[in-house]
Amino acid sequence: MKLNVENWKEFTIGDYFDVFLSSGDLKIDDCEPGNIPLISSGSTNNGIVSYIDEKGDGKAQIFKANCITVDMFCNAFYQNKDFYAVSHGRVNILYPKFKFNLHIGLFICNIIKKEQFKYSYGRAVYSSEIARMIIKLPATAVGLPDWDFMEQYIKSLNHKPLTTANQGGYGSHTLGVESWKPFKVNELFEVKYGINMELNTCIEAEDGDPDAINFVARTESNNGVSARVKPVEGKVPQPAGLITCAGGGSVLSTFLQEEPFYSGRDLYLLIPLQPMSKLAKLFCVTVLKANKYRYSYGRQANITLPYLELMLPATAKGKPDFDFMENYMRSLPYGDRI
Repeated sequence: MKLNVENWKEFTIGDYFDVFLSSGDLKIDDCEPGNIPLISSGSTNNGIVSYIDEKGDGKAQIFKANCITVDMFCNAFYQNKDFYAVSHGRVNILYPKFKFNLHIGLFICNIIKKEQFKYSYGRAVYSSEIARMIIKLPATAVGLPDWDFMEQYIKSLNHKPLTTANQGGYGSHTLGVESWKPFKVNELFEVKYGINMELNTCIEAEDGDPDAINFVARTESNNGVSARVKPVEGKVPQPAGLITCAGGGSVLSTFLQEEPFYSGRDLYLLIPLQPMSKLAKLFCVTVLKANKYRYSYGRQANITLPYLELMLPATAKGKPDFDFMENYMRSLPYGDRI
């Protein structure tokens, strides 16, 4: 099935969903461990930050499954189990006014996520704004949302299972971290500030546009890509092969960019000071991400990033062992598919 977006129509979310916000101020520390998902703001793991006991904190409301959650940053997820939601994370709960299921939910979640570029820490998604949000959806001949098409489209999607020629063997490359040595980021890379573009000054590209450029921002999902945008006159994209690292926002969200890209604010570019293969770069990306715990929204990496010490494999001469990094990555299960 193909998506013919030319025939889609605009619909207001509040016409088809009732929007609620969790009451109270449920905190993980006030609950016992259990098997009920606790939803908060976040772009990963379906928004789930923990599993708590069914009684919760004794005050918060438990929400029924078969609905959509949308957090303050417009991360949208279909919830297939009963759950709790934290109010301080501004998790909005969308209950359908029509016959609803997983497949329709997944379709609509992806459409809602397309609106993320409009929001930030300074402009959160509130319940009233969700209800007024206008999204484009497939429509029937009489101008109503075509729920059946959405369901059938999601059902028609398929994937090709990944295969790998690496059958074990990775055990021969032990990490041996006890012999690793510290290297500052600026000893490995030139740390360069990006071009500090604002996504709201760009025009989002249509799906399939061959001239579209990735817009990389301070997000921890989708390889840092917030949107695909049309080329901006006078703005030259950053070249492929660089590592991007968030100095603010989702601090130290680090990715290898394999396509040319525009960079948003508080985003740093790491340019290798010596030849480094793709696999060695990915090794360094993983080590950089392992240092995220050092930072938070209150402690950003804008000044300290160049001086952050990374523990890495070293040669007998005390230099970074990029050959080892590459061979280790290549030897992992599915390493041959990277």
